[in-house]
Amino acid sequence: MTTDTSSTLTRYRHICEDIITVARRLHQKNMLAAADGNISWRVNENEILITPSGVSKAFMQPEDMALISLDGRVLGGQPSSERQMHLEIYRQCHQAKAVVHAHPPTAIAWSIARPDLTCLPSHALSEVILSCGDIPFVPYARPGSQAMGKNLSGFLPRYRALILARHGALAWGESLEEAWKGMERIEHSAEILWKAVTLGGLTFLPDDEIAALRILRQRIGDRLL
Repeated sequence: MTTDTSSTLTRYRHICEDIITVARRLHQKNMLAAADGNISWRVNENEILITPSGVSKAFMQPEDMALISLDGRVLGGQPSSERQMHLEIYRQCHQAKAVVHAHPPTAIAWSIARPDLTCLPSHALSEVILSCGDIPFVPYARPGSQAMGKNLSGFLPRYRALILARHGALAWGESLEEAWKGMERIEHSAEILWKAVTLGGLTFLPDDEIAALRILRQRIGDRLL
């Protein structure tokens, strides 16, 4: 790591520590295992802090963090092999300051069991509509491939919470806290809906109520709740 990169990590140590805090929350909630997942924070117009490749996110240290540029150059450290997803979001979503990618089990299970779905069944659960609008399924792409970024492009900037088919989930926000809340919302909603299926099946809100909830969501704005 260059002296300039070390200086940058020192300057943004508080952000590195916040990233580690979120990573530990994800691990505690069983949304990360081993070296899974990655988290990033855009520190300025051209530089992005991102978690390292091959390191358990629950046991990272601030100095483990990597630094990349918006055009994909590695400026320091060993950045996640899945950084194409993060870069695609930062390029298309000017409001994005942070991205969280994890492997929430129930959300992933929905994408495996129900490949016919384009979104998590938001019309069954008011909180999905109010907090996210919808949570779509992004078509499968091989982990670490360029396609991971390309497959996201059609969903941006409209959606901030997404399930990556047969892989994981991704949330972005105007703060790290918003991105974290988006990930928590994805798994919590997926688990409620799964339990409803096991208890007898999904039922859906009336069309007029769905329309009213979507109007409320428009008033709230784009942020994840």
